[in-house]
Amino acid sequence: MTNADRKALSSSSPNAAPMNKPVFYISACVLIFVIGGSAIVPDVANQLFGDIQAGIIANGSWYYVLVVAVILVSACGIALTRFGDIKLGPDHSEPDYSLLSWFAMLFAAGMGIGLMFFSVAEPVMHFMSPPLGEGGTVDAAREAMTLTFFHWGLHAWAIYAIVAVILAYFSFRHGLPLTLRSALYPLIGQRIYGPIGTAVDVFAIISTTFGVATSLGLGVEQINTGLNYLFDVPKSSAVQVGLIVVTTGLATISVVLGLDAGIKRLSEVNMVLAVALLVGILLLGPTVFLLQMFMQNTGLYLTDLVGKTFNLYAYQPTDWLGGWTIFYWGWWISWAPFVGLFIARISRGRTLREFVFGALVGPTLFTLFWMTVFGNSAIELIFSQGHAQLAEAVQMDTSIALFKFLDYFPLPDLLSLVAIVMVIVFFVTSADSGAMVLNMLSSDGRDDTPMLRRVFWMAMIGLSAMVLSLAGGLSALQTAAIASALPFSMAILAAIWGFVRALSVDHAKRQTLLLTTVAPTGGAHSTDWKERLDNLLLYPTENAVKIFINHEARLALEMFAQELCQRGLDARVEVSADGQQVALAVLHGDETHFQYQVHCGAYALPDDALVTAGASQNRRYYRAEVHLNEGGQGYDLMGWTKEQLLHDLLEQYEKHLHFLHVQR
Repeated sequence: MTNADRKALSSSSPNAAPMNKPVFYISACVLIFVIGGSAIVPDVANQLFGDIQAGIIANGSWYYVLVVAVILVSACGIALTRFGDIKLGPDHSEPDYSLLSWFAMLFAAGMGIGLMFFSVAEPVMHFMSPPLGEGGTVDAAREAMTLTFFHWGLHAWAIYAIVAVILAYFSFRHGLPLTLRSALYPLIGQRIYGPIGTAVDVFAIISTTFGVATSLGLGVEQINTGLNYLFDVPKSSAVQVGLIVVTTGLATISVVLGLDAGIKRLSEVNMVLAVALLVGILLLGPTVFLLQMFMQNTGLYLTDLVGKTFNLYAYQPTDWLGGWTIFYWGWWISWAPFVGLFIARISRGRTLREFVFGALVGPTLFTLFWMTVFGNSAIELIFSQGHAQLAEAVQMDTSIALFKFLDYFPLPDLLSLVAIVMVIVFFVTSADSGAMVLNMLSSDGRDDTPMLRRVFWMAMIGLSAMVLSLAGGLSALQTAAIASALPFSMAILAAIWGFVRALSVDHAKRQTLLLTTVAPTGGAHSTDWKERLDNLLLYPTENAVKIFINHEARLALEMFAQELCQRGLDARVEVSADGQQVALAVLHGDETHFQYQVHCGAYALPDDALVTAGASQNRRYYRAEVHLNEGGQGYDLMGWTKEQLLHDLLEQYEKHLHFLHVQR
């Protein structure tokens, strides 16, 4: 990716319209057509959904299995290789959110409603009706938890992580829009702004809408079941439509409040409730048994990971695969644009290794522990304590599984009420996050758009969940998730290939910069040790650094640029309007351009004993820092002479030319 391309891309966004009209109108029309058709002729839509799902399962199961396997290997490979040290942003960037807030937001967006719906239902259903063998046995119990771990473990979070890390890398490190089309830049270049890029973002919007609608459909069914169980509220389509309207309205309020005030706070609240409910069930249930089961479940899951990944039951065909594994893979892929873009939005400043492990290992461990506490507790009630009525209730209605399970614990009504509140909050955060992502996808990655547009996407999510639920219930929701994931999965594979190519170039540039080490103290070429000590103990004011940047630094850059121009190169020097930055750009045609910038950066004083008269007023000092394409280089130029600045310029330019040489 050349600097000319980056400059063209970044310079176009401030002047571009807030809305990408082709993406917005095409995706809106497709969604309105599907939603409208499903509402007008629900029987026809239901039949069509069934035929699509049957066709994909019969002919495309192998493809979904292959895609998910490639994604998991790619995510782990990126974190474990030399690429892991690269940051999602300039080299000097720091994370925007604390680890706890980051984890709470990505967890609430990534799994929330599904965990509440399936934490009891799935293990019990696998236990009673395994894909192979007899149900209700010890082997069935062991296999039930292994399958549940398989569906909710590393594969799911790898899909989210790979999409998120690709988006964050190209947006925060290379200045491209925070949309799915940017992931294809290494492959098609500026054509991401043409029909191909538009198609990718449209598919992402459609996939996201149906993926979120699937979760919301499951969520509202569980809310209705819980209210019926506790307060005898009728369980009907009319009630569920009303619940969608109310909860979507709450999500709209969260959208109005914004990311920090809305999604972040709700996610943190729900994380506290989730941990409280988890700990409560753990302590009230067979605690030691559950801890033993978690360790054993994890071992069995990891031992059989490869075999389960590629198991298509080809030698023993079964309908189980399509109803469970393929549905999950399609669901996770359809959620990938939503969760991936959202996680990318909150992950600036983290290294690739920190990001992948944080978004892969941490949530996976929490999810698997959650499934163990609820799933093994339910199986224990059925298998060891003889509560067969729990299994019968789950097999008749999966949405009631959690509430029937909580009946076997003290204060069941209170626990069920907490569960309902959690589902509602997960509903709100999922819808809120989904609307934010759809808004960004249709606005070239920008989230500073008119409120009405965010409300529009919230309405589309609510209508999709409402109509799909009425058109065919869970079956229609499953089909929408699986079918919408098909085209987007192809874009993910192409994006992974382009991402690896871009990382190879980035790593080569980083290795070039390490060829020689620039001294971190001012006066790298000085021979007078007292002069270097003076520079070391210099804690200048902001005004002093600005004067240095606009005189010595600017003069050195202009002299260097003038010499390059005389030798036939295109070199330019620009000074920012506020006088806090001077930049030299050397253009190299289609190759990566050279940029050398001097920034004014503010820092807290390290020691009161070193306070200078000028800096003591606000207890801060300022540095004239070097920034290259990759970000801040961590050393200060303040106090350097013009000759020393020119030598540093020459060293950095020499490294850049060497980088261009090794790239050929």
